[in-house]
Amino acid sequence: MTHAPKLRHPAFEKAQAERAASVQLRVADWITKFAGSMNFVYLHAVGFAVWMIVIEKSPWPTLTLVVSLEAIFLSTFVMIGQNRQADFQQAKADHDFREQELELKTNTELTRAIHVMTAELHRRLVEDQDQK
Repeated sequence: MTHAPKLRHPAFEKAQAERAASVQLRVADWITKFAGSMNFVYLHAVGFAVWMIVIEKSPWPTLTLVVSLEAIFLSTFVMIGQNRQADFQQAKADHDFREQELELKTNTELTRAIHVMTAELHRRLVEDQDQK
C-alpha cells in the first residue's frame, strides 16, 4: 500500500528551506522548542532549588541576576519565533491571494466563454426556428 506524498503549502516549504539553510535559525528553533517544554520547567525547578539550598544563601542576588538575564534572552527567542511566524503567515496569505485572484480570473473568463457560446447557440436555434 502506497501513501500519497503530503502536500504542503508553498509558503511552508519556503520557510522550512530557509530554516534548514540557516544555522542561526536552527539554533533559535531548538532553543525556543526546548524553552517551551516541560523538561525546561523541570530543569529550572531543580536548578533553582539546588542553587537556593546549596550554592547561595538568601536573598540570592546572583540567582536573581541569572534569572533576569535568562528572561531577557528567552523573550528575545520568543520574539524571533513570533516574527518568523508572522513572516510565514504573510507569505501564506500572499500566496493564497495570488491563487484566488488567478482562480477568479479563470472563472470569469470561463463564464464569459460560456455566455458567448450560449448566446451563439440561442442565435442559431432562433434562426432555425425562423427558417421553418
